[in-house]
Amino acid sequence: MSNYLPEIYLLLLGFSVFMYAVLDGYDLGVGMLLPSNNEQQRDRMIASIGPFWDANETWLVLAVGILLIAFPSAHSLILTELYLPTALMLIALIMRGVAFDFRAKAQSDHKEHWDWCFRLGSLMASLTQGYMVGRYIMGFEDSNQAYGFAVLSSLCVAAAYVYIGGAWLVLKTEGELQIRAARWSRRAGWVAGLGIFAVSVVNPMVNEQVALRWFSFPEFLLLAPIPIIVLATIFVVDRYLRQVPMINDLGVRWPFFGVTVIFALSFLGLAYSFFPQVVPGLMTAQQSASSPATLIIVGYGVMIVMPMILLYTFAVYRIFKGKATDLSYK
Repeated sequence: MSNYLPEIYLLLLGFSVFMYAVLDGYDLGVGMLLPSNNEQQRDRMIASIGPFWDANETWLVLAVGILLIAFPSAHSLILTELYLPTALMLIALIMRGVAFDFRAKAQSDHKEHWDWCFRLGSLMASLTQGYMVGRYIMGFEDSNQAYGFAVLSSLCVAAAYVYIGGAWLVLKTEGELQIRAARWSRRAGWVAGLGIFAVSVVNPMVNEQVALRWFSFPEFLLLAPIPIIVLATIFVVDRYLRQVPMINDLGVRWPFFGVTVIFALSFLGLAYSFFPQVVPGLMTAQQSASSPATLIIVGYGVMIVMPMILLYTFAVYRIFKGKATDLSYK
């Protein structure tokens, strides 16, 4: 069993990153969508993520912790290569946290400025995360091609966050705001869909290993359902959003669930492309892992912490289910 510990930790790392992308992804998307012309709608949008957004970032902390402890050499390489975008991401996340609290305490004529700060922080965090994903996928290759791919990835990730953020607002709001959210989500969904297609085409073209894994026979036949399901889900979600509002909010959970499925299949595709590499083309899980004794000891902590985070997440979303109410800081 200990021989497979590095791969197990790699799967746990991937799961943590996926949970972060879905949960913090939607509240980053909501932040980017804050309208400049309607304070009441901004308040309702902030209220829709109020009980959740801070805890959603716990998954990022857990992912970085697993990377640091289980794969220290990979952690050192990744943070060295991504020092600047990581610093910008942290600044953006701090901006969001400060703006979220200060908008409640600021004078009325300053509140809009803090909303702009929240929006800018959400945009910066999304773009830097997408850029980091693109650099990581390219194995930190130093070429114009690799940097272009990273820019493409940053735009795709930001669009995907807006996509799931709009779907979240469709679930949590009603009336005019729900209709606007459906429109925002549809537009972002088109961009995200084009982005997924572009990344899916570019990645095998620039990475021979990925091309072999996806287009060899019979793997090609077994993997073909993944892009088909993604395209079908994008289409069905788009058709639903086009009909919002539905009578009695029939099927209102479907857009958020559907976009989550798209995220999950996209992560599955990346995992299949590169597993068991921690850094594509440079380092495998076995090569970069800590000693077996360290992994075993840390494993006890992970077996306690991760279920607790899952239970807490389930409890919070259970308690605050239903439509968002008027924002109150009392």
